[in-house]
Amino acid sequence: MVWISAEVAAPGPVVWDLLTDPDRWPEWGPSVRSAELRADGVRAGAEGSVHTALGVSLPFIITDFEAGRRWAWRVAGVTATDHLVEEIDDGHCRVSFGVPIVVAPYLAICRRALVRLDRLAASVLAAS
Repeated sequence: MVWISAEVAAPGPVVWDLLTDPDRWPEWGPSVRSAELRADGVRAGAEGSVHTALGVSLPFIITDFEAGRRWAWRVAGVTATDHLVEEIDDGHCRVSFGVPIVVAPYLAICRRALVRLDRLAASVLAAS
């Protein structure tokens, strides 16, 4: 895996909620148009489908899960993005996305997702 990270000006639990709510994925994920989860929340073994910005619908399964900290998935049977949240202090966290080295160019999309996630977390905090 190769990784990209950024500090987000929001507490980890706020960002974690955004990362694990499929309804919010299109708001921060540039490659996601929509997603459906056939389970009660993101957890290991949960399955669903993600509709990409290219208009393609692909099945996914959550392969790894550590509540409040990390989740990873396989999309269309291929190891895809790993998502990690680490607390820095009460008001900030570090968010990291990891991808298999063979798709390292996808980190450019992940960089955009980190920027969008930071903005989205700020708007969630402002609204609360």
